[in-house]
Amino acid sequence: MAGILDGVNQRTQLAGHNRLELLLFRLNGKQRFGINVFKVQEVMQCPRLTQLPDSHSAVVGVANLRGKTIGIVDLSKAVGGRTTPDLKDRYVIISEYNRRVQGFLVGGVERIVNLNWEDILPPPKGTGRHSYMTAVCQVDNELVEIIDVEKVMVEVMGDIEELDPAITSNAVLGSQQHALVVDDSSVARAQVQGVLDALGVTCTLCSNGDEAYRCLQTWKEEGKDLSKWLAFVLSDVEMPKMDGYSLTTKIRANPAMADLHVILHTSLSGVFNEQMVKKVGADRFIAKWDPNLLANVVQEQLQRHAEGLS
Repeated sequence: MAGILDGVNQRTQLAGHNRLELLLFRLNGKQRFGINVFKVQEVMQCPRLTQLPDSHSAVVGVANLRGKTIGIVDLSKAVGGRTTPDLKDRYVIISEYNRRVQGFLVGGVERIVNLNWEDILPPPKGTGRHSYMTAVCQVDNELVEIIDVEKVMVEVMGDIEELDPAITSNAVLGSQQHALVVDDSSVARAQVQGVLDALGVTCTLCSNGDEAYRCLQTWKEEGKDLSKWLAFVLSDVEMPKMDGYSLTTKIRANPAMADLHVILHTSLSGVFNEQMVKKVGADRFIAKWDPNLLANVVQEQLQRHAEGLS
């Protein structure tokens, strides 16, 4: 187990090629789950935990790891399953989401698999808005579920950032400007839409890069001048079927879309993000989740777009 993540830093070459690596794990049953290796810092046997009074029922405690206090979330409990028993025989996945480091208590960790984002599919229709599943794939002829961790974090930890009313008090630039928002997490889409609503920007929401690109093609076929119609495209990076890097690459390769302003908005951490922005031709990268930063970046682009229309 100690070496399961050896060489993770060398895996960044997968980014930009519509590929990813999933760390497979199980909770309290036979069902397999997956998490993107890029979001994993460490895997360990469950350390000694200190209980926190009045914490969320899914928070099993905090651990002191190399001088840092990290909350440990029972992932099974957080997604509506049964509480994980016998912690001493369980594992913790230390990960970073939305500028937060936390541990996810899981039943067991298996191995890393290399996949195409095209093989990662949206959840089956009918799963409902209360589902914690953001995508699925097949490994060894077995269904692997990818959990909407952003939804879990909001429900367990709450939003740590709120939009400053002062930023939106003079938000007049959004009038009659439109945006395309792309994210596979329903929670993330709702968060972004809330900021855009406050800025007076209407938006179209898509759940993956393939859906977004088809939407752009439809608008083009309808005769819309995309550069005038859209103030910007705001896209997550990790998405089923087509990731944000590949979406940006396809946009830049299409003459009718090439001038669109593309902002990549992701919880992926690491210095490679800025390099990937340049590689695929995106205009900006901003990390999740900071609504005030997002609002400021959006307003700057609304100003530029409005000036270009005048």
